Amino acid sequence: MSETTGSVLEIRGLHVTVGEGDETKEILRGVDLTIRSGETHAIMGPNGSGKSTLAYSIAGHPKYTITGGTVTLDGEDVLAMTVDERARAGLFLAMQYPVEVPGVSVSNFLRTAATAVTGQAPKLRTWVKDMRTEMEALEMDAAFAERNVNEGFSGGEKKRHEILQMGLLKPKMAILDETDSGLDVDALRVVSEGVNRAKANSSVGVLLITHYTRILRYIEPDFVHVFVAGRVVEEGGKELADKLEAEGYAAYLKADADAAAVASA
Repeated sequence: MSETTGSVLEIRGLHVTVGEGDETKEILRGVDLTIRSGETHAIMGPNGSGKSTLAYSIAGHPKYTITGGTVTLDGEDVLAMTVDERARAGLFLAMQYPVEVPGVSVSNFLRTAATAVTGQAPKLRTWVKDMRTEMEALEMDAAFAERNVNEGFSGGEKKRHEILQMGLLKPKMAILDETDSGLDVDALRVVSEGVNRAKANSSVGVLLITHYTRILRYIEPDFVHVFVAGRVVEEGGKELADKLEAEGYAAYLKADADAAAVASA
């Protein structure tokens, strides 16, 4: 989809800290990314590099403090929006560790979310049909709709539920935070197909955060970004993911350590 007709999520010079006072620690150290409708950007990096911090900062988690930079969606200032305003603007976050919501059924949760995002309740007959179609595609039993949100769900069920939300809410930009973690091969295939289906249906832009290349065999990235110590240190196409699988992150970590040593000398 062209830049003029699609959406654009633009991140420029983003700096983020966690903690307060003497416990303050800078996690993101100047992140630049541009994601357009229909594109899939994979962010890969070692543990503790700030990948999840990037996801939650874009979504508006109060734990993280933005100390510099900008995030815009179609030219609108995302950082000035409340969390619910970001969702209505078209941002979606599939969490690595979805929380349980006792007493709220999946069906009620999803329809309430759709109402909040679009500003009007979807017609019940159409909604039930759409939800059933999405659930069948994700190989989810019909009884799943009446279970409490994430309560007693397996890892695979939680991740399928996240992608079910994505398919029904049809966001402009979806941030998938390690959606592949804890999934067996079958669940990984089903979840990946759900992401690809959402892209085909709505040209959603996808920011896919992962440690491993296995999900990239199902969801082909247009761009791969190597994330180390809170910033992007290399960018490329899907061939970069193959390089990372073969060689790991050791060279990038050494380069960062060497640069830090020079800076402190």
